Amino acid sequence: MLAAEVKVAALSTVAAPPCDSSPCWRGIVEPVEPFLRSVAACLDEQVEAFEPEIATYVRYALGSQGKQLRPALVALSAATTGGITPDLVTAAAIVEMVHLATLVHDDITDEARVRRRRPTLAAHWGNACSVLVGDCLFAHALTLAASFPTPEVCQAVAQATKIVCSGEIRQTQHRGDLDLDRTEYFQIVRMKTAELFALSCGLGARLAGASPRERQALREYGLELGAAYQVYDDCLDLFGSETQAGKSLGTDLAGGKLTLPVIVALERATSSDRAALQALVQDWEPRRLERLLAMLERYDALSESQQAVGEACQAARDALAVLPTGQGRTGLVAATVFLTHQTQGLGATHWSNAD
Repeated sequence: MLAAEVKVAALSTVAAPPCDSSPCWRGIVEPVEPFLRSVAACLDEQVEAFEPEIATYVRYALGSQGKQLRPALVALSAATTGGITPDLVTAAAIVEMVHLATLVHDDITDEARVRRRRPTLAAHWGNACSVLVGDCLFAHALTLAASFPTPEVCQAVAQATKIVCSGEIRQTQHRGDLDLDRTEYFQIVRMKTAELFALSCGLGARLAGASPRERQALREYGLELGAAYQVYDDCLDLFGSETQAGKSLGTDLAGGKLTLPVIVALERATSSDRAALQALVQDWEPRRLERLLAMLERYDALSESQQAVGEACQAARDALAVLPTGQGRTGLVAATVFLTHQTQGLGATHWSNAD
């Protein structure tokens, strides 16, 4: 579906929800809901571009959309410096397609059986088929990007895709690496997760006619918000609930991935506790989660991770200082408030045994 074929409802003024104790994601994205529906429709129509023999697989992969974080960032970033156009729908669909392709590949390498409360593509049809479906999604995203009159969009998407895949490779190289430090962890996070957030903001700004200074500011915002989101997601895998996560807890450790809470505990632990923690991680079993959480609590691993999220969200807000107030900027700020609030609630959620 080409951009010119998409009908987009006008974007109303973006107003953030009140910054009370319970910010709401729906309230943040409500002004861009027509845009998000157009993106979802655009993705649905992409199935027609594939051979009938593989359409079922593609439709299933494209049906894994969550909160549409990246498309929302495209719209909010565009609203900050310009307005919503049909080209932005296509750009958002491209970014979401790249993201969904990475999820297909992640589930293969992680041997994941469930994502977002339903079987993964690999669980349904096997790894061989799934890896090729992911490849097809990457290729089709680039085909759509090449349909823009300027090569800059395709170049940006191709470069971001390369960075994301490189980050995944680096993460794979460090599977089971108990010496992984924060510097390398955050470098991987910026590559494999934050880069697509930055691409979303950058494309939204570019296609809305933003200045180079504004585009850079929004890209920096995306990098910081994306890093914060990944740390939150890593904490959710340990300190959240299965209802929140949409999957079994501890899946990162099951796949040999060290995340920030575990890295913090390993840094701070006594020699005996470090040895015990290493033993838990190296021979991971879900029944050991309570023992692991007790050790993480002992060394304030969640608190340190929550602080990292808060600092990244503050850096994201700081990056917006050069942008005009109102409309999209308000929504972008509200997104950082929402993410900070969600992260701060993780500890209380786990220790009170509440969903």
